[in-house]
Amino acid sequence: MPKGSEARTCARKAEIVDACAALYETVSFRDITLRDIGARTSFTRTSIYNYFQTKEEIFLALLQREYAAWTADLEALLRQPGPMTAAAFAEALAGTLGKRRTMLKLMSMNLYDLEDNSRLENLVEFKTVYAGTTVAITRCLERFFPSLGPEGNEAFLCAFLPFLFGVYPHTEPTEKQRRAMELAHVPYVRRTVAEITRSLVEKLLQGVPPADA
Repeated sequence: MPKGSEARTCARKAEIVDACAALYETVSFRDITLRDIGARTSFTRTSIYNYFQTKEEIFLALLQREYAAWTADLEALLRQPGPMTAAAFAEALAGTLGKRRTMLKLMSMNLYDLEDNSRLENLVEFKTVYAGTTVAITRCLERFFPSLGPEGNEAFLCAFLPFLFGVYPHTEPTEKQRRAMELAHVPYVRRTVAEITRSLVEKLLQGVPPADA
């Protein structure tokens, strides 16, 4: 593919994903259509099919972009000089996740739909980026808490990664959900993604010595 065509393809894909992200701020996944997304781009709606076959593929590309951004933040954390205590690492890791509201929302509400209604090649591309995120987390653990070892790292990931799927609905209940909990006398204290993540990571690393200075 000529460089000009490749650059144009990347630019148009980015424009489509940007339009999708903007809509998702105020409109539910269920109510967003390809027509809505196309109306926010500089080219015709039918042109979208040159890049994405379904709405879900566009959202999967958005989720992939979110994971890539999170990985970049994790790699920046990895480059920080000196050792980190469990509390300091929990604070830093929670900070990176606190910026990924869109990622957490998509994971908790729509991941199965996105994956099921996307072509295999798109899904493989997404899973490759996701794998890079897990590698970045593992490298952080190896750098700051080497005494965990491979089994400890795996145990951390097995607790931490599934936890991500429940963070958004716990921190962002709808008005209807809040009213239902009130009527059902279910106590609820609203906490941020960063607060909940920090608490979990501190517990997972409790008693684990940091790397030597």
